[in-house]
Amino acid sequence: MIDRLTVLALASTVLAGCMTMSGNEAAPTQPATGICDASAVQQFVGQRASQQTGDAILAQSGAKTLRWGPPDSMWTMDYREDRVNVRYDGDMAITAVTCG
Repeated sequence: MIDRLTVLALASTVLAGCMTMSGNEAAPTQPATGICDASAVQQFVGQRASQQTGDAILAQSGAKTLRWGPPDSMWTMDYREDRVNVRYDGDMAITAVTCG
């Protein structure tokens, strides 16, 4: 049986691909190189994992894609320099932000 956090993570990933930026949203603070810089987003560790937080991490890291890491999940070990990884715990608190 799929737990609620897994469904939330999957839904967030799918919805993130459907979003577009309007003219009212802040521009990314990192140049759009597509290369992830995790040092630029370490201030998000400890914050609540949400769509808005994920959007901010993606924009500020310079990465092209975001991968959520729910509690007790396994990931492939393929490295992608254009991806930012965000792990969170059972309380939806972000525990780590890395690149790859």
